[in-house]
Amino acid sequence: MRAHVARCSFVSALLLATACGGTRPPPSVFPTGDDALGRMKATYACVNGVQGQAKIDRFAPEGRVRGEVHLFAVNPDRVRFDVVSPFGAMLYTLTADGERFQMLDVKEKQFLFGPASPCNLARMTRVPIPGHALVSLLRGEAPVLLHQPGAPTITWDTDHGFYRVLVPSTRDAQQEIHLGIRPEDWDKPWAQQRVRVLSVLVSQRGADLYQAELSNHEAARTAPPRVDPDGIEDPIQPIGGACDAELPRSIRMRVPHTEEDVIFQYKEAQWNPPLVPGAFQQTEPGGVRKLFVTCDK
Repeated sequence: MRAHVARCSFVSALLLATACGGTRPPPSVFPTGDDALGRMKATYACVNGVQGQAKIDRFAPEGRVRGEVHLFAVNPDRVRFDVVSPFGAMLYTLTADGERFQMLDVKEKQFLFGPASPCNLARMTRVPIPGHALVSLLRGEAPVLLHQPGAPTITWDTDHGFYRVLVPSTRDAQQEIHLGIRPEDWDKPWAQQRVRVLSVLVSQRGADLYQAELSNHEAARTAPPRVDPDGIEDPIQPIGGACDAELPRSIRMRVPHTEEDVIFQYKEAQWNPPLVPGAFQQTEPGGVRKLFVTCDK
């Protein structure tokens, strides 16, 4: 019953994120689910990473955390979060390079480290998803479960005005992705349309694992080179070329059967930021407890 109520609430919230065009489908529709997912990949093909500042509002059984986060996410699974309180005090620094997880918890005066597993990343985000899935969502793309070619199905939701793509996967898992069309592409042939990811729902064995709601899409631009203010080092170039893909300015991730919930509201963001050496690693600080953590503790 709780899962049913959560799913209904989830769909209701998506009414605010409905794509242009009302309840009618575009003049040129995606022939298959694979074609729709292919257009999603093409829409974000120019994105190698995102860097920005966002407001973060995190809900959990132990309490609520609000502040500002400086985030850095690079394909396929490298992330960094620096969370600052509304009063300017550092709360957390989380880094993961695809293999190693590190998190400095200033309030508890402890430094956690271990494998970059979903449960460890969830110590800050509260949503246990793999690093590559987290990076995809932070830049507006749906992480797609492994599946057989031709398995995804697609329908147009006439009530809410978006595509509903169902992706059956292994281990009794299934994914539901809602896709809208960028308004300026509405009348283009389907092979030229760019999409907006509106929501992602992943379930396994009949239980919803996590939901992500993405809204307020706006185009972002490629970051400029990083210039040494002293003029000694050569400028560090962006990790990709020009990119004007849209970024969802609001991203909400939650676990339906718990009270875990986190909202990111981008204040500013840029695509393909210059990659500074050591950005996804931390030097172990002094004066704090150091704890190795896994999914068991």
